[in-house]
Amino acid sequence: MAMPEQTTLGMRQLRVTDNLAQLLDVLPTAIRRRLEEQEDVEDLLEIVMDLGREPEARFPLRVMQLADIAVKAEDIAYVVERVGQFGKDNRAGIERTLHRISAIRNRQGTIVGLTCRIGRAVYGTIDIIRDVVEGGRSILMLGRPGVGKTTKLREVARILSDEFKKRVVIVDTSNEIAGDGDIPHPAIGHARRMQVSTPDQQHAVMIEAVENHMPEVIVIDEIGTEQEAFAARTIAERGVMLVATAHGNSLDNLLMNPTLSDLVGGIQAVTLSDEEAKRRGTQKTVLERKAPPTFDVLIEIMEMDKLAIHHDVAAIVDKMLRGAPPRPEIRVRNPEGEVEVVQSGDLVSRTEPHASRLEHEHEVVETNPMTAIVKVFPYGVSRNRLERAIKELKVPAYIVKDLGESNAVITLKTHERKDIGLLQEAKRHGKPVYVIKSNTYAQIAGAMREIFHLGPSNEEEDALREVEEAVARLMETGEAQELSPQSSFLRRIQHQMVEKCDLMSASIGTEPYRRVRIFRG
Repeated sequence: MAMPEQTTLGMRQLRVTDNLAQLLDVLPTAIRRRLEEQEDVEDLLEIVMDLGREPEARFPLRVMQLADIAVKAEDIAYVVERVGQFGKDNRAGIERTLHRISAIRNRQGTIVGLTCRIGRAVYGTIDIIRDVVEGGRSILMLGRPGVGKTTKLREVARILSDEFKKRVVIVDTSNEIAGDGDIPHPAIGHARRMQVSTPDQQHAVMIEAVENHMPEVIVIDEIGTEQEAFAARTIAERGVMLVATAHGNSLDNLLMNPTLSDLVGGIQAVTLSDEEAKRRGTQKTVLERKAPPTFDVLIEIMEMDKLAIHHDVAAIVDKMLRGAPPRPEIRVRNPEGEVEVVQSGDLVSRTEPHASRLEHEHEVVETNPMTAIVKVFPYGVSRNRLERAIKELKVPAYIVKDLGESNAVITLKTHERKDIGLLQEAKRHGKPVYVIKSNTYAQIAGAMREIFHLGPSNEEEDALREVEEAVARLMETGEAQELSPQSSFLRRIQHQMVEKCDLMSASIGTEPYRRVRIFRG
């Protein structure tokens, strides 16, 4: 059953361990001392050492040079001698820690660069999806690198093995989940860990885990090949719960990936009879799901504390293949640490386009079918109002800061007319560009409704909300404010609201562009 909007699911109780001292101990003395002098060393993300270049330390908000002297071959050798053996994936670790040291080699196989990434065990990260984990269904997690997929896998393994006493086996290909060495990191609880000799053997170890060790749960990081996808299906068919991550950021990406689409049921073209095509109102050849999905639940990790959850993958995929955008449940962790459901998932179709009141006021340049979750890049548009529109319209979207990450752009008419290079780049890459006339909530919300084909909103509510915003701007700047063109009925309501605010108003312009102007008496 879907939870009500804004439901509080739990409180954030996080504990972080990172064994940072053990990583600093493998670094050359000068680099280690420089790092130990930093007040925010506990926030360190990674150290980069490239032959012939100055070493760097990377923090969440800054990058610092660790020495004025370039890295020498002796410095790299110093680190290599003090860490574990490098595997065929060019990764090594430090025993019983989660730190990862990745090597860059030249054409002769000599190591000429190192990336020393700090690994942290974060306890309490799955409170946001604890109810899903407790449900016992197979879960697939997607998300870009660095959003916490592996951290959540590690915590899932610990919760299921310690609190629920499940027989959990981790297939740990690069020792990222349970750390380096023969003894796994305590962050996985009582889960057992199977190491993989080479990455191309991950699928074989997955099958071996089921056949030899009778697990109730198998945890896998990064399913990326057809063999691994087939092994996952074999495991699921034996009744074992799977918890895994896969390459891709969203369900839409996964469906379009021919190698991994079988994880969510796969796609096949089916030719219908004339009668069936007429009954459905479709063409004779349609796309349908090929098989039951390997995973029952799919979680898109948009940000560390923001997730989109598809609770019924089979039903969602069927809906998408019929052309309807899915509506996942979206959960966030607010600043107080509470987990809230800001959008309840459902299977209501929104495929029918509708005419919008703002149709003549904003236009779409380059329209392409939208993906399941829309990543919006606002150019010259108020982020606060866009966030408000996303929240109030309850649409599966979030704001990104980089044009490259987006799949939709919203901008102002003034910017679009200037033919700015950034917008041209968006159009060249096929990203829809939604152009609005002014930076008001009503215009921004109208663009979001257009993206999701939501049809017209409550026009009266939008008209009154626009008055509220205009009054606030008038009080702040003292300048008269003009509203969007409205019908005579809506203008009358706006005049009445302005009067209640002890301000003056007048209708100006000619139909169909007649609008209300607000000013002081």
